[in-house]
Amino acid sequence: MIPGAPKADNPEDYIAQLDGWRLKAVEALRAAVKAAAPLDERIKWTHLVYFSNGPVLLIRAEAERVLFGFWRGKRLRHIEPRLKPGGKFELATMVLRAGDAVDTKIATELVRAAVDLNRELGDPSKPNA
Repeated sequence: MIPGAPKADNPEDYIAQLDGWRLKAVEALRAAVKAAAPLDERIKWTHLVYFSNGPVLLIRAEAERVLFGFWRGKRLRHIEPRLKPGGKFELATMVLRAGDAVDTKIATELVRAAVDLNRELGDPSKPNA
């Protein structure tokens, strides 16, 4: 289990367990995601995961940080250089800490570009996608 991460069965319960700067960051990211594209929001792997033709992005609250990650994030670094590659597939993640502001314009641009990549290239969790 990730220290400080909520245990939830649905997105509303996930959000309800947050407070302070983590709540503000997750709410701002979630609002930008929902405004950017029609996505299927679920709890998967203990955090918020958004799907459109496969997984697109995640929002994960931890004790000391909030992660905003994209399955094809390596291809999105021209939009947001703070996306750091890591993990499987082409995952890249931006780390937010207390005091960091969410740039909703950049978040929206990232989401739209990520959805477009899944539409063009297919499900990033499938081999050869």
